Amino acid sequence: MKYKKYFRKTSLKQEGIGEHFLNEIASKKPKNFLEIGVFHGVTARNVCELLYNIHGSDFKYVGLDLFSESAENANEVIPNTKFNNPLKKIYFEYILRQDPYSVEAVAYLLKKFKENVHLIKGNSNQLLKKMDMSQIDYVFLDGGHAYETVINDLYYSKPVLENNGTILCDDYNLAHAPDVKQAIDEFVTENNLKSEIIFERFAKIEKN
Repeated sequence: MKYKKYFRKTSLKQEGIGEHFLNEIASKKPKNFLEIGVFHGVTARNVCELLYNIHGSDFKYVGLDLFSESAENANEVIPNTKFNNPLKKIYFEYILRQDPYSVEAVAYLLKKFKENVHLIKGNSNQLLKKMDMSQIDYVFLDGGHAYETVINDLYYSKPVLENNGTILCDDYNLAHAPDVKQAIDEFVTENNLKSEIIFERFAKIEKN
């Protein structure tokens, strides 16, 4: 399945990476998908299209994000939400009249699957501890990149692994965010888990 960019920003824009990402998810055929770090919603839309192709309407997508450019943690890596392409600036500012990094704009992109999608605005450090993770069978972790945030997200996603699910972490080898790799490596070692590094970018975590 081809990874589409939907005229928005996405971290999976490198040639072939998006397709490999979708193939990885397709191999597991999850029905209940959680994305931590939704950004402009491009990955969310691609995942929903994929899950619809596999399961029809029998799937659920949950997306968590701050949907804001401010962060409580001073060590956090803030994504660049601004467009370099002037056509995209015009499209969102004057035609759609939307901030693409807003929950409203992401909901607009996902409106085709509005019955399957649940977007939650807030900090994963507070939100995940309140969620019933036993119903989730796949997590794509691409939220905050500070060590404390990654460890928190992994800790509260652990029930997914106990139910034979998968956690796929993005930016494992991101040079300007070494906390991601440190947190993942510690979590895997301390919990005796299996980790596979894919394309020198993703860390796939599963039970041994």
